Amino acid sequence: MKKGKRYLEVSALVDRATVYEPKEAMDIVLKTAKAKFDESVELHVKLGVDGRSADQQVRGTVVLPNGTGKTKKVLVIAKGDKADEATKNGADIVGAEEIITKIQGGWLDFDVCITTPDMMGFVGRVAKILGPKGLMPNPKSGTVTMDVKKAINDVKAGKVEYRLDKTNIVHVGIGKVSFGAEKLLENYDAIMNAIVKAKPAASKGTYLKSITLSSTMGPGVKTSYKM
Repeated sequence: MKKGKRYLEVSALVDRATVYEPKEAMDIVLKTAKAKFDESVELHVKLGVDGRSADQQVRGTVVLPNGTGKTKKVLVIAKGDKADEATKNGADIVGAEEIITKIQGGWLDFDVCITTPDMMGFVGRVAKILGPKGLMPNPKSGTVTMDVKKAINDVKAGKVEYRLDKTNIVHVGIGKVSFGAEKLLENYDAIMNAIVKAKPAASKGTYLKSITLSSTMGPGVKTSYKM
């Protein structure tokens, strides 16, 4: 794919062979973010694990200290008191079986799905729809819980989920260019600390293979992290 003139100009500011210190890398990312919209800043971490092995999975959640800069639409699938709790605590959509029917019909107008354990039997009916979209509730990510209030508050406060893709890379957004370097670096430290702590016992050799920061439209900048 042919690169545009603007991309080539900002790419010239990055030495591909250099692994920059986080502060310098973030400064370069911000300097190369030239789009007319508030670009997201993304973190890509290549891990030395084999994601095909159950004992080498890397997955978890962390609440970023400065949020993500995005407003997430939260769906809660619950009944009775828990449905009322969801409504009172800022859930954007609350429902039960009728929501499952809507999802089966192709409706996916939400960013995060939270449910109570008693509703997982119903939610399981749409697992093949939600799973590939990264929307399936999971106890490990705190989205299958009886503490609906906390789950909603965490999402609204900037909780992000990190997980391996098929190539053993974790991709996660850590904020917006408008945050500035200091807040973005605080978010960077929070997510990197979480990924390091999640290192599987079965992982051998180098765990952090490479770390790259980029803006939505900008080039990747290699950076470091001290374990």
